[in-house]
Amino acid sequence: MQNRSFNPGDIVRHFKFETLTKEEIADNMYLYKIIGIAEHSESKEKLMVYQALYKKDYICARPLDMFMSEVDHDKYPDIKQKYRFELYRQ
Repeated sequence: MQNRSFNPGDIVRHFKFETLTKEEIADNMYLYKIIGIAEHSESKEKLMVYQALYKKDYICARPLDMFMSEVDHDKYPDIKQKYRFELYRQ
């Protein structure tokens, strides 16, 4: 995992944000607010918890290593963003 971090309240964008139309950007597609890091109660795996800005009641959790990982540029060769999620604004 990279030595990067996000704080609760930070707004991040998923790499697919690059593919959006102006209308989808206006709807905050692929933008998320960081809630924080949780720990799975049984496996102790660290999870990033975040909320979609395009659908307020949609809260997600993703393994922290996956959340912080680089974009698979073999699968998505046209994406310029380096990481799966990057800071959009604080």
